[in-house]
Parts: sequence; C-alpha cells; structure tokens
Amino acid sequence: MKITFTKMSGAGNDFVVVDNRKKIISDPHSFAVKVCDRRLGIGADGLLLLETSTNADFMMKYYNADGTDAGMCGNGGRCIAKYAFDLGVVSKERFNFEALGYIYEARRISATVFDLKMKNPFDLKRDQHIVVSGRTINGNYLNTGTDHCMLFLDENPGLGSLESADVFGIGRTIRNHALFQPKGTNVNFISRTATNSIEIRTYERGVEEETLACGTGSVASALLSALKYAMQSPVNVKVRSGEVLEISFQKKENMFTDVHLKGNAVVTFTGEIDA
Repeated sequence: MKITFTKMSGAGNDFVVVDNRKKIISDPHSFAVKVCDRRLGIGADGLLLLETSTNADFMMKYYNADGTDAGMCGNGGRCIAKYAFDLGVVSKERFNFEALGYIYEARRISATVFDLKMKNPFDLKRDQHIVVSGRTINGNYLNTGTDHCMLFLDENPGLGSLESADVFGIGRTIRNHALFQPKGTNVNFISRTATNSIEIRTYERGVEEETLACGTGSVASALLSALKYAMQSPVNVKVRSGEVLEISFQKKENMFTDVHLKGNAVVTFTGEIDA
C-alpha cells in the first residue's frame, strides 16, 4: 500500500507528516523507524500523525526517529498546524489540537509562520550538580511538555563556546545520566547573545543526535534565561539552523504562564512511500 506523506520543517527540525484519520498506519512505532531513516527512508527527526479528536479540531501524535513515544514537540506542533490548515481540516486562523491529553491553541500568522500557546512549564529544578567523567557540570531542569536540561555556558567554562562545545558527547552522557532516569532528558547548551536573545544547541532524546532546532528546548532555554538574566518577554532564540524562534510569556517570581512559541513551518516536499 502506498502512503502519501508530506515532509516538513519547523526552523530546521524536520518531520514526516501523514494524515492518519483513517488509521492507515497501524504500527506507528515501526513506521517511524522506517521513514525517519536518513539513508534507507525519507529522513526526519520524527513522525507526525494527524488523527481525529473528540476534544479538539484534531489530534497530533508524535514519534521519535527511533520509534519511541515522544513528549510534546513544539516545532512539530507548528508544522502539523500548517499541515491541518493546508489540508482543510481547519479553515479558521485560530484553532486547537490535542496532544498527549492536552489541548494546544494554534494561531496562523501567515502562510509559513504559526504561533502555539504552550502548556505551562513545571518541575523546575535549578543548579543541579551533574557529575560527568569526574567533573561537575551545573545544569537546570524544566518540563515544557517534555524533559529538558539546560546548560548555561557562562556557568560552565569547561564546556567551551557554543561552537566548540561537545554537544553530542556531553549531551548523550547527560541524556542518559542517572539523575534523569528512567526516561532520560533532552540537553540544551545556551549562550546569551543580547539583552533578550540567546543562541542554543540541542541534543535530542529519541533522535539521539544534535538537531537543527528544538521547540520545547527553545521554550525551556528562554524561560530559564528569563530567570537567570532577568530577560523580558519576548525572548529570541537562535537555533542551530540559524532560524530564530520567539518565546513570549507572563512571569511571576519563578512561575510562567501564557507561554507562546512562534516560528516558521514549511513544506519541503510531498511523496508516496510503501507502507
């Protein structure tokens, strides 16, 4: 059976997107591994399935490139919002979708820019001492729909600059560190670049590699930067692809509400693949 897919990119985070409202994909875990393989498949950081929802305009299901169940994906959320709009599943500029039992609000800014109202972050842990290969790294944790560890480079001079940091090696080690078991964590390396701007690099759990962008990681990094540097909303986050994501929020002491993630979502190409 031939399955029609759309390849999409959200700030460089790339996805295979399929309309699965008729349940044509019965084993999404295996299908994700097949299509996300960059040599033997289509190639992507993850698989997005659009399905029906009784609680929202549609449902988003996201699977990592290794076939594992993922948490919320911010860049994927913007991509599936565009996909649903282009497909005619929704026709209004503001709509919502369900993901992991939570209702996310989406807004179409333009043909290629979408804004998502994110889940309020929780489980903040600051100044964690993470021992890696005999040295202590200072980290911070926040769940923005999925798990994120943030490493500020000015707190960790031993990691080097953003360009020279061993994102893969250190990221993989912290991703699997006992502190974050059993699920592990995504790992973000952060450098402040201006009053309200940061640049980040992210090692993504489930992709098991550095990705060109991470939406929930950008949100987590922006919010921790607001705490550390007293940054005001919105915070601009430059990701590895060179794209800039805009994170806006309301802040009261250490609590954040009304968190929004704005950035691009584009179609790369469409095609068919054997199921």
